[in-house]
Amino acid sequence: MTTADGTPDRLVIRRPDDWHLHLRDGLMLAAVIGATASRFARAIVMPNLKPPVVTAAEARAYRDRILAALPPGSAFEPLMTLYLTEETDPDDVAAGVAEGLVRAVKLYPAGATTNSAAGVRDLAAVRPVLERLEAVGAPLLIHGEVVDPEVDIFDREAVFVDRVLAPLVAEHPGLKVVLEHVTTAEGAAFVAEGPPTLAATVTPQHLLIDRNAMLVGGIRPHNYCLPVPKRALHRDALRRLVASGHPRVFLGTDSAPHPRAEKESACGCAGLYTAPVALELYAEAFEAAGALDRLEAFAALNGPAFYGLSANEDTVTLERRPTTVPESVRAGEDEVVLFRAGEALAWRVAVDRADGTTPPED
Repeated sequence: MTTADGTPDRLVIRRPDDWHLHLRDGLMLAAVIGATASRFARAIVMPNLKPPVVTAAEARAYRDRILAALPPGSAFEPLMTLYLTEETDPDDVAAGVAEGLVRAVKLYPAGATTNSAAGVRDLAAVRPVLERLEAVGAPLLIHGEVVDPEVDIFDREAVFVDRVLAPLVAEHPGLKVVLEHVTTAEGAAFVAEGPPTLAATVTPQHLLIDRNAMLVGGIRPHNYCLPVPKRALHRDALRRLVASGHPRVFLGTDSAPHPRAEKESACGCAGLYTAPVALELYAEAFEAAGALDRLEAFAALNGPAFYGLSANEDTVTLERRPTTVPESVRAGEDEVVLFRAGEALAWRVAVDRADGTTPPED
């Protein structure tokens, strides 16, 4: 079926994977894991817990906690990552990769985002780890921002691409690198023109909003994430990137739940919780970009190909049918507000479980 202008009103795509996800731990993990597991088959799980997941043994223990928190009957597979520090042991990384436990290593420039204080200050100090990743074929996932206080926060990604990412890619031509949550025209162009070892994830929020959504009419803490949304011209560059069908650009929600009190505080934390409506948000963004026919590859094919995995065989169905974003979810005594809480969306997931059952009506 199609609408009067010829666009489809129903999309059946292979079940997607989320290549950038924050699940947290404890009560928060229990509160949010079901939303991802009902729609995504796999997810690259971020390691920036408190304390961070630094070793293979810690990744194994975290994976066990995630599996224990899954709803009964879920077939969701968490793909584990290690938090790169200047003390990371290359042998431990390689052993975790060989076991099939560690799928990637995450580089946070120290101080760049949530729980990044233990991140990397001197890239030279982690060269042995980068060389080992290159040798074993595991990706380096990068939060691509400089933390130089002289650099404007809206320019930190573009400066990172120029100062850090371009030399890194040149110096390690065999290293798989993912520029996560790309937000700028400069980052999009660098990935589009880059070598086969370079990829990027794109979030729904960076495809949908610009910096006005954070600041016009008052400070909007539930639109605040890092990297921060940029000018509309950068949002539009990201839309062109995904609409191009580039094979090394894929879905990564960066869904990042925080308690409401920590978001709505004098120093509110960065991160948006999108997992329960992520596919609907992407459908809206791809439709705005005139690229609904490219959504399946972005969501379900490009990521597995880059990571050397098979695409999922089962499907999910998106229908053009109005739905309202829930206001919040509970995590113990905490409340987590969703991105676009209370707003109407044009799309909804009609079948979001592997057994083919349909979710309840609103």
